Amino acid sequence: MILQALRRFAAGLAVLMVVAGVPAAHAGTTAQTRHPIVLVHGFMGFNSLLGIPYWYKIPEALRKEGATVYIASVNPSQTTEYRGEELIRQMQQWAAKDGVQKFNLIGHSHGGPTVRYAAGVMPAMVASVTTVAGANFGSEVADQLESSMTPGALFEQTATGLAKLISYLNGTPSTSDVNLRAAVDSLSATGMAKFNARFPAGAPTTPCGSGPEVAAIDGHPIRWYSVSGTAVKTNGWDISDLLLDTFASKYFSEEHDGLVGRCASHWGKVLKDNYAWNHLDEINQVFGLVGRSAPSPLAFYVQHANRLKQVGL
Repeated sequence: MILQALRRFAAGLAVLMVVAGVPAAHAGTTAQTRHPIVLVHGFMGFNSLLGIPYWYKIPEALRKEGATVYIASVNPSQTTEYRGEELIRQMQQWAAKDGVQKFNLIGHSHGGPTVRYAAGVMPAMVASVTTVAGANFGSEVADQLESSMTPGALFEQTATGLAKLISYLNGTPSTSDVNLRAAVDSLSATGMAKFNARFPAGAPTTPCGSGPEVAAIDGHPIRWYSVSGTAVKTNGWDISDLLLDTFASKYFSEEHDGLVGRCASHWGKVLKDNYAWNHLDEINQVFGLVGRSAPSPLAFYVQHANRLKQVGL
């Protein structure tokens, strides 16, 4: 009887709200940043592949809380500079189309250095840079691949073919520009050391430490953040955990998320570098299967957008 009465009350309340012109639900404002957010995928990444988005449910969570979100489409396997130039062109197109002045850039994995490049070249268009498991000091996996990858070998041919397929399915303009070795070289410790010498803004001031939260480029102040995880096998139902553990774990000399080391991910203000996430959990993959006790990646992105909102970005 009580349950039936509650149901009737809820139904009546919904009717009254409609009659009164009050919406039953409304979008929040928690993530309503001043400047739009741009999400940039990593190595072998994509916008949407066979209907599965790279940033699984993350844009929806941000938009539900008031954010304007753009999703960049850059080459899945190329140099940081090449990908960064692609990102800049898209930013310029969005700015011209929608009258946007600045962007909050968020890059995962190779997307981390990619957004840093865009900030370094076009600082007037960037309000903040956030690297999520960014290979800011390289990846030990890339180091191993760089030293062992033989030109024309089966692994390189297979991986290059996969990258070209991803590029084609994702609608990237030219699959002929996919270059596996260029991507691996960029993501190696040596490659990132050269990159960091060119683009030092936000660099940690101590080994495995934090960098400044605010650092200017050519007189344009930009806020810098980084975040990463240190788990690998987080969910028994997620087959990608096993692949990460089998493929990557043997390469590391420090805590890592399966592909990027804890200290290697640091740049700008380190928000947290040991979430119970692996490299795919950080983008809410696969299909949102993260560890039972791990925090929600969706909640993190909304919270971070709110952080940017609170500082006027």
